[in-house]
Amino acid sequence: MKVESLNIGRPITVDYHGKPLETGIYKRPAGGPVHLSVNGLEGDGQADLVNHGGPDKALCVYPLEHYAYWEEQLDKKLEYAAFGENITTTGLLETEVCIGDIYEIGTALLQVSQPRYPCFKLSHKHGESDMSVKLLTSGYSGFYLRVLREGEISADDIIVKKQSGSGAVPVSKVLHLMEVGRKDKTGLADVIELDSLAEGIRSRFRDWLGSSED
Repeated sequence: MKVESLNIGRPITVDYHGKPLETGIYKRPAGGPVHLSVNGLEGDGQADLVNHGGPDKALCVYPLEHYAYWEEQLDKKLEYAAFGENITTTGLLETEVCIGDIYEIGTALLQVSQPRYPCFKLSHKHGESDMSVKLLTSGYSGFYLRVLREGEISADDIIVKKQSGSGAVPVSKVLHLMEVGRKDKTGLADVIELDSLAEGIRSRFRDWLGSSED
């Protein structure tokens, strides 16, 4: 498991359907080392602090293994950070990585907190009106890490798994519940017991569980 690219970038303003849109999705590779705090990478930033960033979304991960699929779908070559991720990785797939798994990258210690739920800004970046929907239905979403120990990370760092999350719930399952959870009361009940799941997602699942119909 390895960091293939470390990506950072400050928010910029772009034109979106004739209106200004501030977004932090346009990141660029940085060799490193870069300091990683509980709130994210030094020199990086997000425009929408309600839906992006914060301790449970300190580092956005996207697997390099998915790039070939998207290059075929989009009919173009993709550069690193194509999905606005902070680290492009190999060896960490959503079907295998579980909520609560702990990894050491460089001198930092991190924990898987939640899936990345794709937003409309991916459509602007790739010129595809339904890009976020395509990402969601493919299951190739990426995921977020929270910082348990601040440190320095770099491109080419080896990723070392230190501990498995309790419950063995893969990121892909939680992403599926984020899409159709209102219809899966059993799945919701199982997942909200995970202390390591981001509290925002747990709270949403509790609300859905309480309002679900038989």
